[in-house]
Amino acid sequence: MAFDTIGARYLEAFPDKAGQLACGEWLLTALEPGAQVLDVGCGTGDPTARQLTDGGLRVTAIDLSDGMLQLARQTVPTAEHHRIDMYDLATERAVRAWGVPELGPAAVGRYAAATAFFSLILLPQAEIPEVLGRIRALLRPGGLLALGMVEADLDDTPLPFLGREIRISGYLREELELILHRAGFAVEAHSGHPYAPASTALPPEEQLFLRCRRVD
Repeated sequence: MAFDTIGARYLEAFPDKAGQLACGEWLLTALEPGAQVLDVGCGTGDPTARQLTDGGLRVTAIDLSDGMLQLARQTVPTAEHHRIDMYDLATERAVRAWGVPELGPAAVGRYAAATAFFSLILLPQAEIPEVLGRIRALLRPGGLLALGMVEADLDDTPLPFLGREIRISGYLREELELILHRAGFAVEAHSGHPYAPASTALPPEEQLFLRCRRVD
């Protein structure tokens, strides 16, 4: 898996985390101490899992990359970490294939919030609404979602990244908000951040950060 070898070099490529940290502050302000948060695609654990656990929240961090999870466990040892495909959240496969019952059907409504910073961009567009629906199922009524995406009309497009090839999907802002609405989320705030990745051949991009709430 590409991210097993990329590891900590990801932080070199994307050192500016201002938008992501601002979303973390939103969650820390909005949630009660000890609230459970699901970090979807936790990467190295820095900054989100670290920020939220330091702020008194209980974080369950998931990733499909063993290399990233190894770093995340070192970065945020107080978080709970699981290797699981995000596409299997809230399904029986979370139990049967991954051995994580706390992320299967029994966990519906368990989490006060979820974060997904630049993890859904690794899915084909056809799978993103399904995963958003599964994240929503794990949230309690009124639960929060902090989402980071790239604003671009891309669908499973191969791009070079730190010596490897990864496949990226993105949406234009209006289409992304429509998809979130259809998945059962209200977008309460959004911001865009022009950004030029460092140490990579990727072109400048527009990063989108959306603050959403589960609606019923």
